[in-house]
Amino acid sequence: MILAIDMGNSNIVIGGIDDSRTWFVERVTTNLGKTDLEYAVNIKDIMAIHNLPLSSIEGAVVSSVVPPLTDVVLSAVKKITGKTPMLVGSGMKTGLNIIMDNPKTVGSDLIVDAVAALKDYPSPIIIIDMGTATTMSVIDRAGNYTGGIIFPGLRVSLDSLSSRAAQLPYIGLNRPARVIGKNTIDCMKNGILYGNAAMIDGIIDRMQEELGQAASLVATGGLAPSVLPLCRHKINYDEALLLKGLLILYEKNK
Repeated sequence: MILAIDMGNSNIVIGGIDDSRTWFVERVTTNLGKTDLEYAVNIKDIMAIHNLPLSSIEGAVVSSVVPPLTDVVLSAVKKITGKTPMLVGSGMKTGLNIIMDNPKTVGSDLIVDAVAALKDYPSPIIIIDMGTATTMSVIDRAGNYTGGIIFPGLRVSLDSLSSRAAQLPYIGLNRPARVIGKNTIDCMKNGILYGNAAMIDGIIDRMQEELGQAASLVATGGLAPSVLPLCRHKINYDEALLLKGLLILYEKNK
């Protein structure tokens, strides 16, 4: 089993995966104040919850968009496994042709998503990753990564709305029963959830127009289950997409 870790701005996804199955996918809060020991305990506890011994870890791979924490988590993994993790970055063999103004600026999480999607879905592909930011990446019919868009994630939008308007409360993101809200909380929740669903639907339409054909649609990220049921397009949800991509990159570069 490979220990696969994706470090995002809000959450760190920790998973165990091999060629046959995904053993677990868990999330811990990204905290710049934690030490390598604290993250090591987090990983060890997750393994224990799933009744998996540390000895079952054959290797580890990490992707990160949080530079201040990268070395901390790498150290944590080595502390509990005795193995030096592989880090996704420039110079790594990906097999992905990136057609961007500056390919080196493409986030490692977007590359990992794209590598996994190319294996499991026919091109062209639109990949939606819903985390702190919502990203929509495009792979053309030839399998090239050609770009995408980035907009604020659900929680960022909601927290900004609540913090900047004194009379608007902080709310959860459970699924609304109807579009038209009957109270302030429902109006806010519906605006965020249906607004993001409509935005995703609209961007998919425009991207497919530019591609000149329908695309495979796949979404991942912790907030995706809150929005996808409200979208009018049929979008495949793949919780383990990042882990699958990390496994592919590990196998290509070990």
